[in-house]
Amino acid sequence: MDVISVPTFFSPKNLGTKPHKSPHSFPRPSRRPLPKTPSPPRLPAAVRRPKVPSNPLSSSSNAQNSPPSNPLDSKLWLSSKICPSPSTASPPVDDNPETSHYGGAAVELSSTDYRQKGKIFLGNLPLWIKKNEIVEFFGQFGPVKNVVLIRGHEDPERNAGYCFLIYGGPTAEEAAGRAVEFDGMEFHGRVLTVRLDDGSRLRARAEERAKWVAGEKREFRSKWHEERDAACRRFRIVLDTEPENWQAVISAFEKISKPSRREFGLMVNYYARRGDKHHARATFENMRARGIEPNSYVFTNLVHAYAVARDMRGALSCTEEMKSEGIELTLVTYSILIGGYANINDAESAEKLFMEAKQKLAALNAIIYNLVREMEGQGIDAPIDLYHTMMDGYTNDRNEDKCLVVFERLKECGFAPSVISYGCLINLYAKIGKMSKAVEVCKIMESCGIKHNSKTYSMLINGFIQLDDYANAFIIFEEMLKSGLKPDAIVYNIIINAFCKMGNMERAICLVDEMQKERHKPSSRTFRPIIYGFATAGDTRRALDIFDLMRRLGCIPTVETYNVLILGLARKHQMEKAVGVIDKMILAGISPNEHTYTTVMEGYAADGDTGKAFEYFTKIKDAGLKLDVFTYESLLKACCKSGRMQSALAVTREMSAQRIPRNTFIYNILIDGWARRGDVWEAADLIQQMKLDGVLPDIHTYTSFINACCRAGDMQKAIKVIEEMEAAGVMANIKTYTTLIRGWARASLPEKALMCFEEMKRRGLKPDNAAYHCLMSSLLSRATVSEEYVYLGILSVCREMVDRELTVDMRTAVHWSKCLLKIERAGGELTQALQKTFPPAWSSSKFVFTSSDQIKMDAGNKNYYESNYSDDDD
Repeated sequence: MDVISVPTFFSPKNLGTKPHKSPHSFPRPSRRPLPKTPSPPRLPAAVRRPKVPSNPLSSSSNAQNSPPSNPLDSKLWLSSKICPSPSTASPPVDDNPETSHYGGAAVELSSTDYRQKGKIFLGNLPLWIKKNEIVEFFGQFGPVKNVVLIRGHEDPERNAGYCFLIYGGPTAEEAAGRAVEFDGMEFHGRVLTVRLDDGSRLRARAEERAKWVAGEKREFRSKWHEERDAACRRFRIVLDTEPENWQAVISAFEKISKPSRREFGLMVNYYARRGDKHHARATFENMRARGIEPNSYVFTNLVHAYAVARDMRGALSCTEEMKSEGIELTLVTYSILIGGYANINDAESAEKLFMEAKQKLAALNAIIYNLVREMEGQGIDAPIDLYHTMMDGYTNDRNEDKCLVVFERLKECGFAPSVISYGCLINLYAKIGKMSKAVEVCKIMESCGIKHNSKTYSMLINGFIQLDDYANAFIIFEEMLKSGLKPDAIVYNIIINAFCKMGNMERAICLVDEMQKERHKPSSRTFRPIIYGFATAGDTRRALDIFDLMRRLGCIPTVETYNVLILGLARKHQMEKAVGVIDKMILAGISPNEHTYTTVMEGYAADGDTGKAFEYFTKIKDAGLKLDVFTYESLLKACCKSGRMQSALAVTREMSAQRIPRNTFIYNILIDGWARRGDVWEAADLIQQMKLDGVLPDIHTYTSFINACCRAGDMQKAIKVIEEMEAAGVMANIKTYTTLIRGWARASLPEKALMCFEEMKRRGLKPDNAAYHCLMSSLLSRATVSEEYVYLGILSVCREMVDRELTVDMRTAVHWSKCLLKIERAGGELTQALQKTFPPAWSSSKFVFTSSDQIKMDAGNKNYYESNYSDDDD
């Protein structure tokens, strides 16, 4: 994870630097055009814009006015290793917001394309009206997100008689429609004008920006607007060039006839950098008196002013104001508060804020990094707890390199690594699946005389279980018991999960009883794998009995618990039972969430039932639940599996309208859909589109494309894709080779299939049932007594399968036996070798075949491959 550093303008040391520029002044990132469809291309609602620079807070003036080199640069070791100085961001590419290019053709945007959902215009308002009165009346139609009350030019204390109201939530559009019906009604003695926003205001702004980008002279609506714009520009120039001349700054600010939130924010930031809390508060209150509501940026600047003045009580008062107005504390706000308490040597308060930030913020590691960087800048080594917290943060992000850098720095600062230090490394390697390295860390830890605790043991056990290495997991568990440590609730949950994955459900239930005897209370996490295990075994009754057991033990089932049961049933294709569980949820007073419906959609997608998948997609929308990328993934799987590619393209268009970006999984599903139809050109276009969107193809992408080439009979293209894949650093896996083997089988070239199989083994990959099935079917279809390499290949594959104790199902055995009849009618060496791979029931069964049976067998073999190697499951 790239560490997010606090913007320099919040540092009290940089009073002369350029103030913060709002990131909203930068254009929004562009979207790539959608895949090809037979219908004419249509422009998405959003205007395509150039990409935002990686660090919008940096500017060229900062680079030119950079302070002299720090004499403590040699001590900034950790800062330089983890977060090197960013390179200057290139300016955004100019683009015309009035047109959007699709396939090289420019399309004009109408005002409706700029329209914001849920936004209405209110006209003929009383000049004295306040926001709260508008919200109180129009809030009856739906939740109000914001009210933009336009102030008068001459008297900023009074409004201009109109405003814009924006509804929020999933029903915003419906709320706006109901509000428009009140057009013409009386409101405080005036006849209101209520209209849906037509987008003309945003269109005008886009046109102004386009002219500015093109270098054209800006046209103002009036002389007042022109003078105000010039005054704002002069104010920002003074802030940049003369920050030490406070009289010039104040004079430039007072010449702005109607300052906006941006100008007020810059002024509060200026006073904050000077540590002038009184003037910062006065400017803040002046802004509120004019009816301008502060945002997180303005509040944070005010908090910074109090922190620089070392008035932490006032700073906390500002944060309480933020919370009372529904504004959450940001990463920067917490950094300022913790730094403020550090400056007054109040470690206890700083620790409390740190713990609060740790619970609320996902990017907590950035705060710790900035504290460490500040300490290193002052020549002070950070305490070991901060290094541990950083290691834990990088462990959660699975960033091995940076975690090791912090670990080495910890040792260089003279700290002896503790069980916590080594525990972070063990947890890291367990999460990324490198258990051999985790074991090496354990040996180093033990050689230093540090003993394991229950947490390090639980990390090791969980790591092996994630790799399905149950033998080593239970060895670690027994070692833990021998060391005298008793399992806690976390260890019990991990072991229960292991037994459930192994299918030993009775042993898992016995462990729940053992937990109670040891006075550990089972939680919903304890019961979820048990419920899932019974569901995947098809035993719905036992799974529902676990719900009763949970209630008896005082553990109330949640929506996540029911979702686990639905997931297990859906993966066993028992959709009627899965839908029945939803009814039981509702009877229990638990409302299904978006994950519930998405799981049901995935089940129907696996069955290729597009109609049912769309039905539950509609239920998500009707319930007002959040549509995320996983919901659309399920819908696309249903469309692609049933061959309805035009419906899949319609789903991608809706994704773009909802501004949900397409990730690797979305592209893989689409590519696999075209691969099923053998359409190499569409699959190739999608891969190119994928690269243009900055989404890197993975092994599943390449395997699906190879499948498309194989289905189209273009094996030379498939070989080129393999070479391209390996050049990109992506190595072929078992699925890739199995797809190639099947392709050579389709091309009636079993010798190529056999060579591909041998190459797979040379690379250290162990063939599975599907690989053996494809290869054997290919060899048998072309086998004759005269073709010696085929004869020897069949014997070799049979020996391997017997050595690995692999057997085929009855359907495959029937198909292979019919192929053998063409080679050895009276039986022979091939027959004897092949029958060793048949199921035990084969010798005691008798079959009579017809031509229709042969057709069914061929279809069954095709379904066998697709069920095992469909990239929909990835």
